[in-house]
Amino acid sequence: MVARRAALLSLAALALLAACSRQPAPSAADTLVVGATAVPHAEVLEFIKPKLAAEGLKIDVKVFNDYVQPNTQLAEKHLDVNYFQTGPYLDTVNADHGWGLVKVAGVHIEPLGAYSSKIKAIADLPAGATVAIPNEPSNGGRALLLLARNGLITLKDLKNPVSTLKDITANPKNLKFKELESATLPRVLNQVDLAVINTNYALDAKLDPSKDALLIEDKTSPYVNFLVSRPDNASDPRVQKLAKALTSPEVKAFLAEKYKGAVVPAF
Repeated sequence: MVARRAALLSLAALALLAACSRQPAPSAADTLVVGATAVPHAEVLEFIKPKLAAEGLKIDVKVFNDYVQPNTQLAEKHLDVNYFQTGPYLDTVNADHGWGLVKVAGVHIEPLGAYSSKIKAIADLPAGATVAIPNEPSNGGRALLLLARNGLITLKDLKNPVSTLKDITANPKNLKFKELESATLPRVLNQVDLAVINTNYALDAKLDPSKDALLIEDKTSPYVNFLVSRPDNASDPRVQKLAKALTSPEVKAFLAEKYKGAVVPAF
């Protein structure tokens, strides 16, 4: 009888020890759903995921291949935050849709570049060349500013971040412009003379901005990529914890090591 009771007590103790040693699964309250484009945003998030998990926060990264859905789904509360866009782009979509999405933290700059599979130097760009640029106001204007600052065109106002083709006041090479969706620009390199491509899509297409770009923004670019939320959850401790991780010394070192100047910390 004594032996049986001792055995039962031993089994109970083992069960209690096993229960205590189990790690509780993260609850929905401990999970943050983050929208991002693949490169470099999702890669940065995957880098910090283990650190955040150790601090009790799980991030569920949803990868998008366009610039429309991450904001739409954030506004509709299918995402908690997103990390893919510049300040001027956010300002434009907020004005267009009345979303009121807010910047939480500036993380990095991706210098915009102009690429070609047909010429080796920008001086070789022929008269009448076809130039592909993004077809939405923020990145399209940014592309035109890059071309203007390098003497290919003249714009009414070099301080206007959403300049359009109508704002071109001089086009000495008679360049012909094609406005295309940003994600498709790397795929048309063999069909145009020059394409102005966002760094995330350039990297995704295995282009090296520091080596392959014929023109590129310098490190003073105002186009910082932000972690963005809705007004109702910007102060959420989970969002603030993610913002702190994204602007940590570890992320700064990761960006420098992995992207070799193609992605520059903004903090």
